[in-house]
Amino acid sequence: MQLTEWVRFIAGFPRSRPRQIMSTIESNLQAVRARIAAAARAAGREPGDIALLAVSKTFAAGEVRAAYAAGQREFGENYVQEGLEKIAELSALPLIWHFIGPIQSNKTRAIAEHFDWVHSVAREKIALRLAQARPPELGPLDICLQVNVSGEASKSGVAPEEVRPLAEAVRTLPRLRLRGLMAVPEPSDDIELQRRRFRGLRILLEQLNAAGFGLDTLSMGMSQDLEAAIMEGATIVRVGTAIFGERVKT
Repeated sequence: MQLTEWVRFIAGFPRSRPRQIMSTIESNLQAVRARIAAAARAAGREPGDIALLAVSKTFAAGEVRAAYAAGQREFGENYVQEGLEKIAELSALPLIWHFIGPIQSNKTRAIAEHFDWVHSVAREKIALRLAQARPPELGPLDICLQVNVSGEASKSGVAPEEVRPLAEAVRTLPRLRLRGLMAVPEPSDDIELQRRRFRGLRILLEQLNAAGFGLDTLSMGMSQDLEAAIMEGATIVRVGTAIFGERVKT
């Protein structure tokens, strides 16, 4: 960066304790990347094959800016309005924005117009609305289908047996690019249970690819279970708490 650009960049940080914020987030990112690399090696995989998505929901643009300064480029948001505000504030930075939360029909246009990825498509109606709203000049919107691998009634996502029909519908829609599958399993400290659920998602992806879908993305694994996800083939891990700290409950 030129000096004037750097001054503007720093000016975007929160006025209180910007250096401490930067230092903590940088240290946390290093630790998470080390975990990813260690898990990849244990699984016989290349660390570079696993992308880190920093989940910045509920954290301010200043924290995102600090993560950017530490080398992070891809960020995930769960809430549309909060995400739009950060995207606008940080528009000068070359960031890739992923929408990973539940999708309401009346929010599809905003998502299609401002995000690069959507991980949480679980209904054909939502996919159709995203396709209709995606501006052609932005290029295809990358899509993952969210699968309910835990079988919980409270969890979002399509049932495993319904993945194939939904995938068939989504891949025919214009301005969308079906990339893979995503899951948010029920939290568990049992690594074997974690792996079993992630394995189920991987098998679904393999079945789709055997049918000619050509998918390349498994979005699975978070702060507490990323190792199990990587062992089972994750290509994107979504990490928030381990990077930005505990969220303040309101």
